[in-house]
Amino acid sequence: MKTKYIVYSLLIIGLLALITYRIIDNREISNAPKNASGISIKTVAGIVVTAEEFTDELSLSGTLEANEQVEIRSEITGIVEAINFDEGSQVSKGQVLLRVNDTEMRAQLSQVSTAQQLASENERRAKLLLEKQAISQEEYDIASADFKSSKAQSQLISAQLGKATIRAPFSGTIGLRYISKGTYVTPTTPIATLVNLELLKITFSIPEKYANRMKIDNELSFTVSGSKDLYKAKIYAVEPMIDLSTRTLKVRAIANNPERTLYPGMFANVNLPLETIDDAIMVPTEALIPIQNGKVIFVLKEGKATQIEVETGSRTDKEVRVISGLKVGDTILTSGVMALKDGTPVNVEFQKKLINPLEQNEHFNP
Repeated sequence: MKTKYIVYSLLIIGLLALITYRIIDNREISNAPKNASGISIKTVAGIVVTAEEFTDELSLSGTLEANEQVEIRSEITGIVEAINFDEGSQVSKGQVLLRVNDTEMRAQLSQVSTAQQLASENERRAKLLLEKQAISQEEYDIASADFKSSKAQSQLISAQLGKATIRAPFSGTIGLRYISKGTYVTPTTPIATLVNLELLKITFSIPEKYANRMKIDNELSFTVSGSKDLYKAKIYAVEPMIDLSTRTLKVRAIANNPERTLYPGMFANVNLPLETIDDAIMVPTEALIPIQNGKVIFVLKEGKATQIEVETGSRTDKEVRVISGLKVGDTILTSGVMALKDGTPVNVEFQKKLINPLEQNEHFNP
């Protein structure tokens, strides 16, 4: 019984609310201004279209990468004899980072060098004898081949011996090391990572329709998570083909990082300027009404709301650029437009358009 009473009470309250709403609505309609024909005139907000400067930008996602980065490894196997760097320190190009024990290779080089000297002498004697026709050409060729073979072996061991000393291939910051003195290393053993942080690359992709606008040396700006600083970069390379799976073009820019505040792997919010338009027509987002094949907007003509179809372009978070359909001086209706019909009499309350200069840096493509 108690539940029944509650249901009835809710129904009665809802009915009373509906009646009250209709009464108020009818009163507003009856009090609304009417034209000479007795048709109610709706009051809506509107603004006069003006031309303004607009920077068309793409808002994209990118990733920071080191200008140069390499994982330090040993090209030969052996016991680590010395480590000549501190973790996280700056190293210079050519600086010795690591030495692998090379005692065995030095002994091999000494042995091969002795054999090379003997083969060289045998080749010299064989040449003299060949000139005197004391030996055949074949015997000389054998002596010459022995000399060349021993020389090649000596060069091979010398090259292997040079690999026992590992040097920095470029200047940069060396990271954490994964080995200690006395570790037996192989070419598959990671030692540390060397990174050049003075310059950073930003890699991002743009929709294919903007591909022909990408030019070398074009500048862009970007921000990173956790920082309010705005960084600058310059495009230096563009992929020569479109990615067929994503229909995008990969672009790479480079930025200075003198303070070492940026790190490879960071996520970057990229603002890429496309063009600056001196006389762009910008309208509030709420003034546009989507239709099946595009968008329409209401303008004031002879005291009536007139619906016109417009073509739009880029947008900010509050405004949309109208490419065609409007002209400077038109009065557009900005509020209550969803309840309007083409030809509805309206009374316009003009509003002042507020432009925040900071919005010029918040553009994105729809």
